[in-house]
Amino acid sequence: MAVKVLVVDDSSFFRRRVSEILELDSEIEVIGFAVNGQDAVEKAASLHPDMITMDVEMPVLDGISAVKEIMASNPTPILMFSSLTRSGATATLDALDAGAMDFLPKKFEDIARNNEDAIKLLQSKVKEIGRQRIRRVASPSPSSINKPLFTPTSAPSALAARFAQTNKTATTVVQPERSFNNSPVTSRSAIVTKRTSGKHYQLVAIGTSTGGPVALQTILTQLPANFPHPILLIQHMPAAFTPAFAARLNSLCKIQVKEAQQGDRLQAGVAYLAPGGQQMMIDGRGASRTLRVFEDNSERISYKPSVDVTFASAAKAYQGDVLAIVLTGMGADGREGARMLKQSGATIWAQDEKSCVVYGMPQAIANAGLASESLPLDEVAIRLKTEVGCG
Repeated sequence: MAVKVLVVDDSSFFRRRVSEILELDSEIEVIGFAVNGQDAVEKAASLHPDMITMDVEMPVLDGISAVKEIMASNPTPILMFSSLTRSGATATLDALDAGAMDFLPKKFEDIARNNEDAIKLLQSKVKEIGRQRIRRVASPSPSSINKPLFTPTSAPSALAARFAQTNKTATTVVQPERSFNNSPVTSRSAIVTKRTSGKHYQLVAIGTSTGGPVALQTILTQLPANFPHPILLIQHMPAAFTPAFAARLNSLCKIQVKEAQQGDRLQAGVAYLAPGGQQMMIDGRGASRTLRVFEDNSERISYKPSVDVTFASAAKAYQGDVLAIVLTGMGADGREGARMLKQSGATIWAQDEKSCVVYGMPQAIANAGLASESLPLDEVAIRLKTEVGCG
């Protein structure tokens, strides 16, 4: 069945262009248009689309406000179109906070190197996002949230609230787990006591894509300032967005969060976000380990930054002393890097299907038999703190 799409933009040219591109794919059907945010709220209620493409800047009601209203009244997967500017980055992060699932640059030449690739990426994102189902979730009480989502003044959205609940007890509620191929994940009882494997670590590396900004914030805001290891963050995101995202996380977290720079020396309690449009690797061994951040003009690597590239580098620099976590996202980036880490003796965790926005990257890890644990998002920080001994 075709994914039914509502296209929202105040530009008739852009509405027509997006519609024409989407309908080149027989699995997508554009069922309506909205010319501003208020129109979008009304059309979402009357047309019941499977997903919505939404501009940020519009008259009458802007895109962020429209997302908030739609997520409150008719929760629907939303893909934002944004300009690659500092203000555009801030607005897009606000839209993700409000409940949007993902975003793309509004200029198609910024999406991919050639027009055909840009068209395929837009179509694939619309189909993947449109096939998700958002459950209406009551906003958690203020006392149940460690940190606000992205902006201190913003109310938790229906989607964000789904990820924000923090378990503060000595026990953890665990979803039933499945076995994956030749590497079964041991089934656990409904309530288990937190525990550690006793393994030694020197680095934590986290890779994610669609749904990652909210997922990363959910985890990082729960970590203490004395977290004992450096953390590498690889989030698929344009270059214009990563400085704003790092700064926003840093303002909300007890640990330090910064956009990685060439030559950064890895320090405990600091999370390094890979810059958009570049690759992040580790140079050196022992106390002299530093980050190498560089432009990558290779056409064989689709993602910049790439989880595979950073994970492979971590396997070489740290061998088995790595805890790698793969969170929500489209595609399979991270699988081959995780394979190298696993072969070196590292530990790999994957987010479980139920708590993912898109169960693509974690599924690739799980299906390859690389994940020792499949965890709901709201358990990851708890397990992480226990595993590294700062719980």
